[in-house]
Amino acid sequence: MMNGLLTIFVVGILAGPVSVKAQSVPDVVTDTFFNGIIDQSDPSCAGRNFYTRSAFLEAANSYSQFGTADDIKREVAAFFAHVTHETGHFCYIEEIAGPTYPNSQYCDPSYTQYPCNPDKSYYGRGPLQLSWNYNYGPAGQNIGFDGLNSPETVANDPVISFKTALWFWVNNVEQVLSEGFGATIRAINSIECNGGNTAAVQARVGYYTDYCNQLGVDPGPNLSC
Repeated sequence: MMNGLLTIFVVGILAGPVSVKAQSVPDVVTDTFFNGIIDQSDPSCAGRNFYTRSAFLEAANSYSQFGTADDIKREVAAFFAHVTHETGHFCYIEEIAGPTYPNSQYCDPSYTQYPCNPDKSYYGRGPLQLSWNYNYGPAGQNIGFDGLNSPETVANDPVISFKTALWFWVNNVEQVLSEGFGATIRAINSIECNGGNTAAVQARVGYYTDYCNQLGVDPGPNLSC
């Protein structure tokens, strides 16, 4: 018995360390995972013919830092939990009643570096519902479209749409991932926290824990806000 154990030990040394390939975003965001979200939306939803896994992966190629701030599976779970909540399982491309909302222009004139076009509105569009001139302006500059004069591009081009979500994520959310999922809720829509909209917070947490379970990763602490 001892000779057998010694043989195994020596072979292990001679073979050297086992190489474990790090998982990539496409490895985690599989067809099964992505379709498991979008298939829960109604067949009549506009987003079902707009949002695709291939568009997401093409957009993600421009944001190599996505998936590196924390465990890649936990970050993917967090990102898609918010996307699921914001779009209704990829049903909506634009904010519900966005054009008719009293403050549909979503223009903050104090951001003089991002002047609003009076003929355009900056209501929510895309996977994370990009809103306000101060987000459309810099997002457009980073991605390469005219966010202030053509904000509708976010609702017309699925790759750009996903890029706006990833741009917002890496610039406003990734840095708080280590604090727990609750901190990401606060970064995306702080008015829901501290009792502002308990149902919305619970929905986001529910999606997150579900996706963590699907991906086989611990959701971590501090889930709420």
